[in-house]
Amino acid sequence: MQIHTVSAQEWEAARQQLLVKEKAMTRARDALAAERRRMPWLAVEKEYKFEGPNGEASLRDLFEGRHQLIVYRAFYEPGVFGWPDHACRGCSMVADQVAHVAHLNARDTTLVFASRAPQPDIARLKKRMGWEMIPWITVTDSFDADFGVDEWHGTNVFFRDGNKIYRTYFINNRGDEQMGGTWNYLDITPLGRQEVWEDSPEGYPQTPTYKWWNWHDSYVEGAAPDKRWVEVSDAGEAAFRKQSAGTKG
Repeated sequence: MQIHTVSAQEWEAARQQLLVKEKAMTRARDALAAERRRMPWLAVEKEYKFEGPNGEASLRDLFEGRHQLIVYRAFYEPGVFGWPDHACRGCSMVADQVAHVAHLNARDTTLVFASRAPQPDIARLKKRMGWEMIPWITVTDSFDADFGVDEWHGTNVFFRDGNKIYRTYFINNRGDEQMGGTWNYLDITPLGRQEVWEDSPEGYPQTPTYKWWNWHDSYVEGAAPDKRWVEVSDAGEAAFRKQSAGTKG
């Protein structure tokens, strides 16, 4: 391994040069997410049935009353390497990266993992691996084949408008590598992060940046943002903007 050492001034100059490209990439990522929010939707006409910890469930049930649903097809079933002690290694790495789902829930979004393993095996795996917070259901019909995840992993996104359900997005292969973080999940949903800075179609729900953030055990539906947190986040945002204004790119 070759090591190239420089002075502190040279190191900072190199960092600033790279930062210009990194900011361009961030802006491009935001623009791509804005395009996703304008993608056409595909109506889901077929009824699907799953098995959950409380028995039979429909696709509509998986939303848990929310408008957005993200379903990751995880391979844990007979025939998968590691069965029955482990799920697929790649799918397990995805599960290990999932942030606390309370933050997604606070943005009207439910995350669910889906496999063909029976519920008792899923419950045992979740407990052993520390994945108890991830809702994990059993596929019992053609759901995986119908949505492109019968042979390989993938993430489907759905939106519920009353009793109508729509498929809004799908990502797989290396696209799934970035999944796990709250922001990356929200960026593939039709409503996005739902913050005022986003380029979203007119009428989409948006709230002030940072203000909805909370500790994962402290979200209360419909509660106003904590006044102290509003003050702290306002000060932080002002500092970020001042710093950004003085940075090239």
